[in-house]
Amino acid sequence: MRAISLLFHDVCCDHADESGFTSEAANRYKLTCVDFDAQLAGVSDVRSDAPLLASAINRLDDEAAPAGRVPFLVTVDDGGVSYATAIAERLERRGWRGHCFVSTDFIGRRGFLDRAQIRELATRGHVIGSHSASHPPRFHALPFDRMVAEWSRSRLILEEILGCRVDVASVPGGFYSPVVARAAHDAGIRVLFTSEPVTRIESQEGCVIAGRFTLRRGDPRDRAQRLVSAPGWTRSVEWATWNAKGLVKPLLGRSYVRVADWLMAARATSRAS
Repeated sequence: MRAISLLFHDVCCDHADESGFTSEAANRYKLTCVDFDAQLAGVSDVRSDAPLLASAINRLDDEAAPAGRVPFLVTVDDGGVSYATAIAERLERRGWRGHCFVSTDFIGRRGFLDRAQIRELATRGHVIGSHSASHPPRFHALPFDRMVAEWSRSRLILEEILGCRVDVASVPGGFYSPVVARAAHDAGIRVLFTSEPVTRIESQEGCVIAGRFTLRRGDPRDRAQRLVSAPGWTRSVEWATWNAKGLVKPLLGRSYVRVADWLMAARATSRAS
């Protein structure tokens, strides 16, 4: 089974602190409304099909899919208020729905969704899932019992708000390991999204695991379009880059963000020249 899952974070029309977490690292993932619109338009230009929802993942059949038409999904992490104020409407204009993964300890805080907004998004057809409770900085390094508690507490809060089962989640910070999946399974999660840029969908530790391709500030406005329409080798290059970054990031520590911003600026200058 394969699918192309697009990973967005907050969308801000005026200032980066409008929605979600506010830090130098978090702001690297926040798109402007103009850039988000351009990414969606690019996808719509090359895909007539609507994004899949997690409930359909187990029914995917590669042999039945038209050639070159790997299904795609839209996911948004953190639970920032921009899902309600900017993202949902833009998806719905195209007849699309997405996945809103909520860090439940932040519900109702400034810049984050409140309970009423979460309920409304669900009634409009968007999938509400867990993004852990407290969004720990290195989820995979937590003791196993705390991982289970993070998933369980988040699920219970969302189920109390929605009045229905919540068994879809995404890993905060992209810090995935098989132990993270096992903890998610023990807490009742059945579909778990990572940040690894792969299309394959597989079962690990009792969970269905799906990778995702991250869209960041400063990306070319046709990047989502290329991800959902380009040949497989293009996405393979991204996977290799992601793995190389995973080796470098722990060595650079805090300076990683500054280096990453420098690389993005250099790439933008190169495109403009």
